[in-house]
Amino acid sequence: MPIRYPEILDLKTANVALSWTDRDAMLYALGSGMGEDPLHERELAFVYERNLKVLPTFATIVARAAEPRPLPVNNSLVLDGGRDLTIHRPLHGSANVVMDGRIVGAVDKGSGKGAIITREVVIRDALTRDKIATLKSNVFARGDGGFGGPADQGREVPDKPDREPDRTVDIVTRPNQALLYRLSGDRNPLHSDPEVAIKAGFARPILHGLCTYAICCRAVLESYADFDSTAIERFVARFAAPVFPGETISVDMWSSGRELAFEARAKNRGVMVVKYGRAVLR
Repeated sequence: MPIRYPEILDLKTANVALSWTDRDAMLYALGSGMGEDPLHERELAFVYERNLKVLPTFATIVARAAEPRPLPVNNSLVLDGGRDLTIHRPLHGSANVVMDGRIVGAVDKGSGKGAIITREVVIRDALTRDKIATLKSNVFARGDGGFGGPADQGREVPDKPDREPDRTVDIVTRPNQALLYRLSGDRNPLHSDPEVAIKAGFARPILHGLCTYAICCRAVLESYADFDSTAIERFVARFAAPVFPGETISVDMWSSGRELAFEARAKNRGVMVVKYGRAVLR
């Protein structure tokens, strides 16, 4: 079914209930690479229930349940474009939430050039209805351009400073990291089945883009927040290329007060995997 505009903007979800426990938060942190050194006290706090800290990007896992689906696109040609996460209140190790989701934009890049669909999910405390997080996600539907929608919606593209990075952190991913990360909810076989990955044009299964997103968040927390899980107010990134499990991700960061720019590379291949990254600290 082709994209119909503006009808696609009517796709919504409402009052989607979800609960999580400390096990979910810890499994997500382990899948994102936290706790590699079990004697690293700051990282241990994200994977051990005593005074548990929760990675802000855990909100991306929570929000999946309320994303409007199915999208009227060719799913075999869909790529994850990026995330824009705003944290209104720190996430706890366990919670009951309700969520509302909607389509907030559909950009037509033209026939043969694809489309960009933007979904938004608002996560609220189930009891107080206070906002916990707002997540916008971009879907790049490579086979669905030319539907007659708007060509551009003025997407924000932050510039990085014209200087060498202030800090660079190298984070080594594990060869089996995608197999662990997928247990948090995204079981797309592209990340686990070699045959599926080869058919999609990859030499082997790739790491989830959202795992790379979490790894970038970990780099920011380590470098500028002493692993304070409440320090991030906003976290934005666009996915540029896949990471293969086992690769080293180099996260370059530039500080401008409470705002940071960042990008990430697959170190050995010299390929940019995340660009236009932006973090806002409290």
